[in-house]
Amino acid sequence: MFDFLWRKKTASFTGGIILDGHKHVSKIITPPIAKELVYPLFLASNRYAKSCVKIGDYVKKGQVIATPDSPLSTPIHAASSGTITAIEKRLIAHPSGLAENCIILQTDGLETVLEAEPCLDYQQQNREFLREKIHLAGIVGLGGAAFPTAKKLNNSQPIHTLIINAAECEPYISCDESLAIRSAKNIIQGTLIIQHILQTARCIIAIEDSKPEAYAALLSAIKTTDIQIQKVPSIYPAGGEKQLIQAITGQKIPAQKLIFESGFICQNIATSFAIYQAIILGMPLTERVITVTGAGIKQAQNLQAKIGTPIKDLVQACQGYTNHAEQLIMGGPMMGIALASDDIAIIKTSNCLLIEPLKQADTQPCIRCGDCAEVCPSELLPQQLYWYSRSQEWDNCTDYQLADCIECGCCDVVCPSKIPLVQAFRIAKAEITQKHRQTEQAALAKERFENQQHRKLRIAQEKAQQLAKRKAAIEKMKAAAAQRKLN
Repeated sequence: MFDFLWRKKTASFTGGIILDGHKHVSKIITPPIAKELVYPLFLASNRYAKSCVKIGDYVKKGQVIATPDSPLSTPIHAASSGTITAIEKRLIAHPSGLAENCIILQTDGLETVLEAEPCLDYQQQNREFLREKIHLAGIVGLGGAAFPTAKKLNNSQPIHTLIINAAECEPYISCDESLAIRSAKNIIQGTLIIQHILQTARCIIAIEDSKPEAYAALLSAIKTTDIQIQKVPSIYPAGGEKQLIQAITGQKIPAQKLIFESGFICQNIATSFAIYQAIILGMPLTERVITVTGAGIKQAQNLQAKIGTPIKDLVQACQGYTNHAEQLIMGGPMMGIALASDDIAIIKTSNCLLIEPLKQADTQPCIRCGDCAEVCPSELLPQQLYWYSRSQEWDNCTDYQLADCIECGCCDVVCPSKIPLVQAFRIAKAEITQKHRQTEQAALAKERFENQQHRKLRIAQEKAQQLAKRKAAIEKMKAAAAQRKLN
């Protein structure tokens, strides 16, 4: 549990709070190449990649080392050149402390690069071609969701507004702000590519009003009237898709409705930059900017880090730990996950490493104050959901729209009893997902069994019919033979 100074916000979207930023916006530095890069084949819930290399293979930077195993998976590329030394189980960045199969790449320090295939004339290409290039580049939503970007851009419904999310509202995280300051022109180019694919009439880059340098950089990079920049209040969680749309347009997206059903699509600003690299430079997603910060690190920095780099190497690039390094969080203090080891490698969605002292929350019974409901941006009843989660009343959790919880942590911050509400909601979601999976598997097994029974019955009926036909044929032959004898 983290301590923040917070206050209730003025209205711009439902719920939310104002938090101290604790942001250190720095020039982006490039750390030394790690001796070993680690690539989990586990991508997200029920999504994996399949290794297409073997131990002893030499790979170049940008080479595909794992291919997707489903439409919602993406390929994995080597972030540096070197030799595959193992494919084995390692701890990965997961809240449950999972160990999964990983490809281990021993780097050679040469940065031998696979030849790129840029597409400078993207406006002359059809949209399917561009989506395929984005897919082959392994690009996912870099704001945290990890949903395949090419899939998100392949929408059958008309989209009237593209929103590029530069809000970055969670405390401590400043990687997107630093990226906007450094690479504004490239971000704008990536945004134009997305707009071309979606054929949207309107495009808005949304940025918090507390980021004047990034705002100025983006504004100066825009050379077209097709894109506008709009400031939004520095209120957490302004970066949530539905909250951002409401803050910009005043339109409220109903619960249980996806934003594209209302004609909107949101993309993270770092995703726009990755799309620029994939289309204009022909480079797959092998690196990203990541914030390394907190009281437990000697020098907070934004790093241009290779995906697959162990956390300990990034810590070393920030001059190491302080005496306050007791808790390692991947992500920010509100939505991040605690990790057990700095041997774990960063992945595509790793936007922040927060190293802080461990603060034990003195949890007390709920006093039913209602503060959690007041700040909930999804207009849920966290207190009620907490009781249902505790008592494992999963159907009631579903009825009270637990699926609409964005796990922003506002309820945790304001709770005077220091109850870990979001933790309870995550567990409940996992249990409900598992229950649905078991129900689906049971239904599938039942369907298979019934199909098998129908198949057996049909075969038995066909055999009986064939037997009856043979018997009839035999009787006919006997009758014919008897008739011949009489004649």
